[in-house]
Amino acid sequence: MHTPADWLEPARAGTDGAALHRLARSPYVFVRQALAANPATEPGTLLELAGTRDSPWNDNRLLLLLAEHPRADRAVLRAVLDVVAARLGEGERPYAAVLALADRAELAAAEVRELASLPGASARLRSGLERRLAFRASP
Repeated sequence: MHTPADWLEPARAGTDGAALHRLARSPYVFVRQALAANPATEPGTLLELAGTRDSPWNDNRLLLLLAEHPRADRAVLRAVLDVVAARLGEGERPYAAVLALADRAELAAAEVRELASLPGASARLRSGLERRLAFRASP
């Protein structure tokens, strides 16, 4: 890789799981976000991405992408849930990721509902979370 941009295209469009996993160690947040948006990225790589940090805005974007990823399994979603809970406790606002987690059937509603009781959860987030969980429960 010669420039940071050289990392981006393989992260966006690559399909080789081992190559994508190597890219997860990139120092560039835009590469990690591209991996989280790539539907070919495997759950083990997604799990590794959940533990990375950059800035609140970039972290929240990455958490949202992970929560929405079609290959995110329960382990990945549980890791995202734990990170989101910690960030809410730190005063950050990963609200979009919270709402995306509420849509995931791999997580029990009670697990996601616990996020509403954390100090960083706003009234608007709590009501949105309840709406999403109610919609998920309805036939």
